[in-house]
Amino acid sequence: MAVNDTKQLADAENPAVTKFGDSDSDSDVDFAGRANWLRAAVLGANDGLVSTASLMLGVSAVKHDVRAMVVSGFAGLLAGACSMAIGEYVSVCSQRDVEIAQLDRDGKRGGEEERALPSPVQAAAASALAFSVGALLPLLAAGFIVGYRLRVAVVVAVATMALAAFGFIGAVLGRAPVAKSCARVVVGGLAAMGVTFGLMRLFRASGI
Repeated sequence: MAVNDTKQLADAENPAVTKFGDSDSDSDVDFAGRANWLRAAVLGANDGLVSTASLMLGVSAVKHDVRAMVVSGFAGLLAGACSMAIGEYVSVCSQRDVEIAQLDRDGKRGGEEERALPSPVQAAAASALAFSVGALLPLLAAGFIVGYRLRVAVVVAVATMALAAFGFIGAVLGRAPVAKSCARVVVGGLAAMGVTFGLMRLFRASGI
């Protein structure tokens, strides 16, 4: 009992001093909302970068022309952005339907909980924008370089640096290990680009 009284007195005299884990600062952080934002932003940009760079490198493995490489990348940007937007819209609509049905059963329709549900249009726009930002990086890197070997090297270098940046941002905002996150993102992206380039080289070698 004396120990508890002493502890309470010390806490009262030092209100600014709190133990790690007792502070409300961590609990005030909406980690669920942050995870959703990261999924739409960082992962969307990562998808745009990897898919577009892989597509451009695959086409360049068969045809060295800069125009073919850039046009294929731009087509990949448009197709990917539309696909991401539609997929996110359908996904969020399905989520809203389930949560609204639950609110109906609980008799809470029209309240704050319903207004707090995510917007399908905003989610679709965010996913399309994030994908487009990532896809623009290899396009801009390749669009101004005529030489084939240098163009491929620049695309790979820019993609690698951007992947490392995406991994770093995701790790910092999500409070995850930075080195592990960066390595995972970079290795995965380079593997996708390497596999695409290597398999498409087979078409060129076989004359198909």
